[in-house]
Amino acid sequence: MRIDDQFIQSHNDKTLPAHRESFAHLKQRLESKNVEVATLIEKIKKFQIAIPSWALGTGGTRFGRFPGGGEPRSLEEKIEDVGLLHALNKASGAISLHIPWDIPADADAIKAHAASHGLLFDAMNSNTFQNQPGQSHSYKFGSLCHTDKAVRDQAIAHNKEVIHYGKQLGSNSLTVWLADGSSFPGQMNFRKALQRTLMSLQEIYADLPDDWKMFVEYKPYEPYFYHTVIQDWGTSHLLARELGDKAFTLVDLGHHLPNTNIEQIVSTLMWQGKLGGFHFNDSKFGDDDLTVGALKPYQLFLIFNELVEGMENEEGNNPAPAWMIDASHNLKDPLEDLLQSVEAIQLAYAQALLIDRDALEQAREKNDAGLAQEIMQDAYRTDVRPMVAEARRQAGASLLPVQAYRDAQVRKNLIKERGSKTLSTGL
Repeated sequence: MRIDDQFIQSHNDKTLPAHRESFAHLKQRLESKNVEVATLIEKIKKFQIAIPSWALGTGGTRFGRFPGGGEPRSLEEKIEDVGLLHALNKASGAISLHIPWDIPADADAIKAHAASHGLLFDAMNSNTFQNQPGQSHSYKFGSLCHTDKAVRDQAIAHNKEVIHYGKQLGSNSLTVWLADGSSFPGQMNFRKALQRTLMSLQEIYADLPDDWKMFVEYKPYEPYFYHTVIQDWGTSHLLARELGDKAFTLVDLGHHLPNTNIEQIVSTLMWQGKLGGFHFNDSKFGDDDLTVGALKPYQLFLIFNELVEGMENEEGNNPAPAWMIDASHNLKDPLEDLLQSVEAIQLAYAQALLIDRDALEQAREKNDAGLAQEIMQDAYRTDVRPMVAEARRQAGASLLPVQAYRDAQVRKNLIKERGSKTLSTGL
């Protein structure tokens, strides 16, 4: 299934008068504050958020999974689903693949298929947290950190294989997330596990093409519950610095203990030029993988405050981060959920762009906490939905992506094409 420009235009026409009125009101208000609205719209239009292949089907928990109808059954159908999203919002122009779930049988054909949907390939993701059919050695007690060199070599070889597929598809980055850790005190030597992990990563790093990046992800717990080898941003940063200039820390919003100041982590990493990428989701307790902005939209705004500060700081040395959603849950239509997540990210980005940074810095220098809060919350409380919608409209996307998705009966058509009991590969 495809959504063509004619449908988008026809759907937009129904709400265009109301949109023009609300956008004109917001534009007038912002321009009275000397905000260059056209400049902000261009920034929003350029902001692209990659979609992970594993988020296109319903996920689950260790207790069960409840797949929905019309889920993508192949890499080609996953690309088609991301193409549907990109047609609706023009902000999802890349797909992130997970190997071995998404091994391309014909890389040239897959690249051409993606290009026909206006898509590129974002970071490639390796999988050493699960045993695969026919695998010689088990990852039950770790992969890159394992005491057995044969297991480590197997995990290293897999990551190199992922780089190989990525080169074929035109990707330029590898994300490494390890489940490695222990659940019982005394089970694992912390120092040796980290040392072995670094040595393994160094072998993978040596295989990276010159124009590639390696993103080192971290997580404080799960699936192991006493310790995780790469448990926090500091450990990830340590590894990235040891590895070299092509290695960076990847921040996943769900990979933090409750009440962690994620925005401070973002600021510190960008200061060091080591923030490589961002995985967006939302959570109540831990790695809940909920819709972005569903629970903590103000925290998302505060994080984007630091991201914008880092991206627009002329003295900054952090390369442009890679943006991706990372979610997998089992209640919503996954494509609707992704549309909602992309819009939440766009809104937080737009709000952060509105912050009067000169006034904020003056308030900080005067230690005026009250005024600093007023400046921040004035930007956050501004309803930027008309501006984000206008950015979509100018890009040829839908003013109301979720409503357009429903009116196009996308899920109904996907079920008709693929069946009512399909099961997508992934988490």
